[in-house]
Amino acid sequence: MSEAKAERSRDRLVAVTLDEASIGRGNPDQEHERAIAIFDILEDNRFAIPGRTGPYALDLGLVENKLSFAITSAAGEPVMTHLLSLTPFRRVIRDYEMICESYYNAIRTASPTQIEAIDMGRRGLHDEASETLKQRLDGKVDLDHVTARRLFTLIFALHWRG
Repeated sequence: MSEAKAERSRDRLVAVTLDEASIGRGNPDQEHERAIAIFDILEDNRFAIPGRTGPYALDLGLVENKLSFAITSAAGEPVMTHLLSLTPFRRVIRDYEMICESYYNAIRTASPTQIEAIDMGRRGLHDEASETLKQRLDGKVDLDHVTARRLFTLIFALHWRG
């Protein structure tokens, strides 16, 4: 195996779970969105802890209104826990929810041009949130853009009311 391929197999998440005690279960639609988000993360991701060797497992939970990233080795040995304030994400989550609602409503009645314009705005907000996530984790967790987008999708799915 090439060195680059070996590094890619180490610098990744192999499991993502949600702490039901702090997050709770959602309705069937919410659970479905969460499961899809987790599947997408696991399918392709880059997730590395500086100075450590993965692969990793991630358990997301809530601690005092902060998102807890409890990271372990794939074998279950604790690596680190990082508490991420959700305050910087409140506006973008609210805006993203509104634009997603507009997008789903537009699919039924709007022209393709209108749908495309709404979708471009949705993608722009998603990218903004992904960059915020990368910045907030900088120095603690190294993510690529795709993984940051997928993690934001999961964070959004935790807040989505369905």
